[in-house]
Amino acid sequence: MTVEVLSLGCRLNISESEQLRGLLAGSDDLVVVNSCAVTAEAVRQTRRTIRRARRDRPGARLLVTGCAAEVEREMLSRMPEVDGLVTNAEKLDPAHYLRPREGEDLGPLQKNDGEVQPSFPRFPSVQGLDSIHTRAFIQVQNGCNHSCTFCIIPQGRGPSRSREVGAVLEDIAYHLDAGAAEIVLTGVDLTSWGDDLAGVPRLGALVVAILDAFPQLQRLRLSSIDGAEVDDWLFELLAGEPRVMPHLHLSLQSGDDMILKRMKRRHTRRDAIGLVSRLRARRPELALGADIIAGFPTEDEAMHGNSLAIIAELDVVHGHIFPFSPRPGTPAARMPQVDPAAIKARAAELRAAVAAQRGRWLDGLVGKPLRVLSESDGTGHAENFAPVRLPPGTPRGRLVTIVPSGLDQGMLA
Repeated sequence: MTVEVLSLGCRLNISESEQLRGLLAGSDDLVVVNSCAVTAEAVRQTRRTIRRARRDRPGARLLVTGCAAEVEREMLSRMPEVDGLVTNAEKLDPAHYLRPREGEDLGPLQKNDGEVQPSFPRFPSVQGLDSIHTRAFIQVQNGCNHSCTFCIIPQGRGPSRSREVGAVLEDIAYHLDAGAAEIVLTGVDLTSWGDDLAGVPRLGALVVAILDAFPQLQRLRLSSIDGAEVDDWLFELLAGEPRVMPHLHLSLQSGDDMILKRMKRRHTRRDAIGLVSRLRARRPELALGADIIAGFPTEDEAMHGNSLAIIAELDVVHGHIFPFSPRPGTPAARMPQVDPAAIKARAAELRAAVAAQRGRWLDGLVGKPLRVLSESDGTGHAENFAPVRLPPGTPRGRLVTIVPSGLDQGMLA
């Protein structure tokens, strides 16, 4: 067997895993676990993935990269299943995955000093991937300069770094030439793009540059964004540009102002509601996703109720619900913790609330024409990211118009 890349966590990891599959194609019996460390549960999932990969591929070399390989280096290096660690700064350099020659020590398990060097290596070869014909994830930013009290990711990804416009356009051109029909911009803190570049351009300027450079591009989508960083140009694009998809995913985290303050988020409940209201006034079809943490330290039932209420108020139909788990080294880990049973129950309530909103939203799309990008498994996504089951034989990578007649296991069909 050859290379296998197992990806956990965010869309940025998905993007980097796609690149790794192309970079390492043809490698001898190699498994790479692209790990996540956003929560303690994410680290547990990383460990489970490592153990399962070793059981499935007992003779393969098993290397771990990603954020857990940065912030949990000692723990992962002690796992007998792990043959080596690759830092995030080295992640896209294939030399760090090569099998060492006899007597040579590449030192992948050496401790580092915790500093993550800015690195955007250019390795665009991702040939052979199914996704290249449908949706391409383009990394435009990495790292984070913020200090949310629950988050360990700045320690794993380092400070915010932006890719120059030219490099982004080169990547997009490559993917479009290879057949991608949709481009998704990704980053750890996507809306901070440009903070470290000359002239301090904003993300809206990058989106305009992409649309101007590629008039043939029909669909441009953004991954999770921070509503506090939406610039005026980006707002106008989200509100009225037909090639920018009517699908917004907010890094919301809570619907309660006190919890947002204790998280050191930079928006209030009112800010989030105001942003979405202004966008929907211009673009009523906008579908909203949101990240919400259940059971953040000090959260009481009234605070939890505010998060439940904002799901309905914002009509959140794509929800990522995270039960809080303390990450050593973060301020939130030292705060008064919520009972784990209460956290589990609150997470279930939040998921149920999102599911109810989503069900009503999907019902409302039945009988309406949807422009859908077909994928390799007989399904696709509409512009608002509604999942659609396509007629048998629909070619992959095509934009087709579908009028769904009903729902089939949570998908329009």
